[in-house]
Amino acid sequence: MIVAGCDVGSLTAKAVILNDGKMIAGAVERAGTKPKESAERVLDKALAMAGLTRPDIDFAVGTGYGKDRIPFVNQSESEISCHAKGAWRQMPSARMVIDIGGQDAKAIRMDENGSIVRYVYNDKCASGTGRFLEIMAEALGVPLEGMGDLSEQSTEKLTISNQCVIFAETEVVSLINERKKPQDIARALHKALAGRVASLAKSIGLDQDIVMTGGVAKNSGVFKALSEGLGLPVKRLPDMDPQINGALGAALIAAEKMAL
Repeated sequence: MIVAGCDVGSLTAKAVILNDGKMIAGAVERAGTKPKESAERVLDKALAMAGLTRPDIDFAVGTGYGKDRIPFVNQSESEISCHAKGAWRQMPSARMVIDIGGQDAKAIRMDENGSIVRYVYNDKCASGTGRFLEIMAEALGVPLEGMGDLSEQSTEKLTISNQCVIFAETEVVSLINERKKPQDIARALHKALAGRVASLAKSIGLDQDIVMTGGVAKNSGVFKALSEGLGLPVKRLPDMDPQINGALGAALIAAEKMAL
C-alpha cells in the first residue's frame, strides 16, 4: 500500500511517501506563487526519490496553507491534525508539539494516545514565525540558514523589545549602527521570537515531552532560546527532517483511510 502526504505552506512545499507504513521518500521544495504547481513539483520530486510514478499512489492527503488547491489528493486535513499525528508517531512520549512555519506558529497538546487535547495558533502577525527570521536575516545581511550557528558565537546579551516586525527591523538597524555584533543581534532575535512562541504554548498549558517541528526547528539558536523561554527542554524528533512532519502526518492519515 503506497500513500502520500503533501503539505503546501506559504514558503515551502513538502511531500512524504509511505509504503506499508514505512517512509520511503520525503522532499522539500521552495513554494511558488501557485500552490498547485508547488504541490505537483514536490510530489514529483518525492516520487523520483522512491522510483515511483503518480499512478502508484493508492491514496493521498493534503494539508497546509494551500491544501484546497492540491489537485492530486483524495482529501484534505487540518495542519493541526497532521502535525500532531506526525510528531506522536515519531515520538509517542510527546505531549506537546510546537510548529513554527513560514507565516504561523502552532502549539498542540496531545494525550498518551496522540489525540489532540488543546491547540492554539498565531497566523495574524509575522512575529513568532519563520518569516520574521527571514526579514531579520536580510536586515543583518547574513544567510537565513546561518543564523543559528551565528548566534552560538554571541558574547553579549542584547534585547529586541518590539513585537512588530517592522519596528523590530528598525531596532536591528539601530543596533547595527551602534556597531553591535551580528552574532549578538541574531541571539537577541532568536530570544524575541522564542519568547512570543513560548507565550503561545503556555496559554494552553505545558506538558512534557515537548517537541519542535517546522523549518525553524533546524535553527539551533531558536531551539535553545525556546527551551529557555519555556523553562522546559524541547526535544528533537529522531532521524527526520522536522520540516516534513506535517506531510508525514498527512501520509499517516492516508494510510489509516486505506486501512478502513
